[in-house]
Amino acid sequence: MARQSVQVALLLWTTTLLSLRTYCLAELMDDQGYASCVTSRRRVQNLSGQNLTNVPLDLNNDTQYLDISDNPLVKLQADPFQRLSELCFLKVTSCGLRLIDQGLFVHTPKLKFLNISHNLLDYIPDLSLPLLKILDLAGNQYDSYKLPATFETMANLSVLYLGSENALQVDFNDFDSLSDSSLQHLILGGGVKWQRYDRGSLVKIKSLQKITLKVPFCENFDLFQNLLEDVNETQTTDLELVNVLPDLCNVTGDPFRSLRTMPLVKNVTIVNTWINSSFMVILFKNVLLSNVRMITFVNITYSEDTPDGFKIPTLNHTTVIRSIIFDGVTHYQYKYPIVEISVDMFSKLDYLKFSETGMNIVPCNFMSSLPSLETLDLSNNLLTDSGFWWSMCSNTSVFPKLRHLSLSKNRFMDLSFISQKTHEMKYLESLDLSFNSISLDKPCFWPTHITELSLSNNNLGNKVFSFLSQYLQRVDLSKTGITALTREDLLQVPTLTHLFLSFNRIKVIPTDLSPTLVSLYIDQNAITSISQESLVGLPSLRTVKAGDNPFVCSCDSYWFITALNKSLLSDWPLDYTCSTPPSVANLPMSEYKISKISCETWLQAAVALPVTMVIMLALCSAFYACDGVWYTKMLWVWIRVKRRGQKQANLLSNMTFRYHSFISYSHQDSAWVESKLVPSLEGAGLSLCIHERDFVPGQWIVDNIINCVEASYKTLFVLSNHFVQSEWCNYELFFAQHRALDTQQDSLVFILLEPIPTNSLPKKFLKLRSLLNQQTYLEWPKDERKQQVFWVNLRSMLQVADHRILKDMALALAESASLIPDDLVPLL
Repeated sequence: MARQSVQVALLLWTTTLLSLRTYCLAELMDDQGYASCVTSRRRVQNLSGQNLTNVPLDLNNDTQYLDISDNPLVKLQADPFQRLSELCFLKVTSCGLRLIDQGLFVHTPKLKFLNISHNLLDYIPDLSLPLLKILDLAGNQYDSYKLPATFETMANLSVLYLGSENALQVDFNDFDSLSDSSLQHLILGGGVKWQRYDRGSLVKIKSLQKITLKVPFCENFDLFQNLLEDVNETQTTDLELVNVLPDLCNVTGDPFRSLRTMPLVKNVTIVNTWINSSFMVILFKNVLLSNVRMITFVNITYSEDTPDGFKIPTLNHTTVIRSIIFDGVTHYQYKYPIVEISVDMFSKLDYLKFSETGMNIVPCNFMSSLPSLETLDLSNNLLTDSGFWWSMCSNTSVFPKLRHLSLSKNRFMDLSFISQKTHEMKYLESLDLSFNSISLDKPCFWPTHITELSLSNNNLGNKVFSFLSQYLQRVDLSKTGITALTREDLLQVPTLTHLFLSFNRIKVIPTDLSPTLVSLYIDQNAITSISQESLVGLPSLRTVKAGDNPFVCSCDSYWFITALNKSLLSDWPLDYTCSTPPSVANLPMSEYKISKISCETWLQAAVALPVTMVIMLALCSAFYACDGVWYTKMLWVWIRVKRRGQKQANLLSNMTFRYHSFISYSHQDSAWVESKLVPSLEGAGLSLCIHERDFVPGQWIVDNIINCVEASYKTLFVLSNHFVQSEWCNYELFFAQHRALDTQQDSLVFILLEPIPTNSLPKKFLKLRSLLNQQTYLEWPKDERKQQVFWVNLRSMLQVADHRILKDMALALAESASLIPDDLVPLL
């Protein structure tokens, strides 16, 4: 078998051992719990770090997610949980918790995620939660892994965290209550060495598919061998070892030899561990001779304790390994590590990841010596344009089968140069250049085979669309400083199906973006509303993510809230809240209620028109019933009088009156007026105006009434039942009353010829009732003796202060007398 040597250059970070980062699976629990439990953000209660000594009693009854971590809660009492029947996720970590009330969890039957890790519990509590899926009891003070019998009731439990610094052994019967469970992942150990492990303890968990051991075995590999033999009798396919070798551990023997006889184990992960080059050689030999398909190293510290470094001799064995992952490597010595392997042993390797290793140069033969490699992840390193495409290399074939390349979180800059170099990778389909320092200075010429490109987290701006390939189908431009999106931009990418624009400053989604678009991520932008028109032109759209935008909850969002098919929204309803108006700020859009009639103009018109017609009909009916026509006429005439009065305002103050009184009466009362009233008053020297005698022929009646009222000092009304039935009498009363108001004098005189019942007055004469209550009036008596008194009182009322009137009349007559012929004077 031909042998090729590969030396990988890795930049050293430090000369001393760096502190190891904690590999925390509990974060996964938080994410899964939030996604599985929460239907509304209003049902989330985060009370962590608030110095609470007791759980509040006034929690919302519909709380689904409760985090009370980092509070001094010595005891968890049952009372606050009695009303939390909807609780699905409970996190009580780092609280110094010592006691839990018995029966507390009886009140939370829907609980699926429970995290009470890193407390001071000296026992594993009894739990009877049939829906519980993930339980974290790690980091407490119990000294035994013996599980209570109530764990048998947790049929849905899939992930269990167990770990304590005080638990130094695993007894044979510790996991009996899980023998019939569906547990798939067990995280076991408190980071301390075990003193004993009883063979057969883990064999009872038949459903186990993954086991994570947080136990160092540096000085007790026999115990480790026993444990691996038990794991081999379960269904375990994933083996994860956390801190399996403590710092500066010198490995003797071959602790991983059992891997060769474990056919079910396919994935092996080493986390937070010190690894010498000698141990690395031993481990890889066993992995290459086993059925393991993936080997992963996470946050390891690598130390070379052999002169040849990491050197694996050729093995006469066909390996099945497909994936190798190095995610976080700290170098103990300040030098480039020496790596020498036979590439032929990795001829079937299709996935390779060197992330956060300090790599700054990719060796030439490395780029051409892995014939089956399809995915290469070199993210989070120190690579540059020239470091990846090293000028010293003259490869005829660069990654001959590579389809996916990730160069995220490096120091690449020249997009034009990168686009030209990708022509060398004939099968490359996707390229990840996120979190770099990409510049857009020169045109880009992309190969036709690249269909996926990520440029997220680069400061590119709106012009980035001009540097994309027309053959792209999936583009990630999240957090690239884009402020506007236009249809013209996407015309440059006609085959685009997936577009990611999260974390930008886009305000509007234009219409008719791209008919081929299948998914659109536009969350965390500045969008206030999404119109129906913007999505109508996307017939192929299947997924939209638009949450965490400053939505305005108004009619602009009516269609989006009520009519849009929410199955399109992958983040509905949690990430959609009202931003404005202030009255509904932070209200989930799913709870915002708005009526259709308040937003649809055509519907408002359809409702308003008949309502308006009904109102108008009602007003017209009331107008007619209340003599509105007559009052309208009066208003028009009154306006004419007022205009006439304004024009002659200066003349009224010096005006002389021609008559003592204008007589207003019904023609049916003319016999009494002509036989009694007129003779009695004119016989006393008073000048009267009577319509039958003194109206000017040919002039409009209303004008005659107005002229006579204005020419008379007083207006005398002869009231009777006939009077209140006469429309012209009402005109005369109307004008006389307004004339009295204009001249500010008491010019109205009333004679009550006969009693008039109040209920007989028409509506238009209702004013007459108030006038009779305010004005002095005379009643015509039937007794002849009283009639003499009546005439005396009436004449005195008409003759009060009439010297000015008579004088003015005399002057007027004198002035007019000069114009009368002498032969007519005697007639006057």
